[in-house]
Amino acid sequence: MKKTILLALTATAFLAAADKTFTGTITDSMCGKDHTAMKMGADGKCSTACVKAGAKYALLDGTNVYTLSDQNTPEKFAGQKVTVTGTLQDKTLKVTKIEAAK
Repeated sequence: MKKTILLALTATAFLAAADKTFTGTITDSMCGKDHTAMKMGADGKCSTACVKAGAKYALLDGTNVYTLSDQNTPEKFAGQKVTVTGTLQDKTLKVTKIEAAK
């Protein structure tokens, strides 16, 4: 019985840690869904400027804004729709891969 419970817990932990895909737009943690207050034009330009000012790159999935663990790769996708592969922990996506959405 103990082996069965241990195997079930191990399998659950493994599945919870498995990479998943998330699709959305690269944004920043300061503006999130709405870049209009910054009056910088394109959302990508605003996100890049906000990150240079101390914000973090994030993924907006339409409703939620998730901070990204990788802060280098998202720069080239700022304002664009992407697919992020990784694991979600709280409101942070531990990024394995970022690519343009198809």
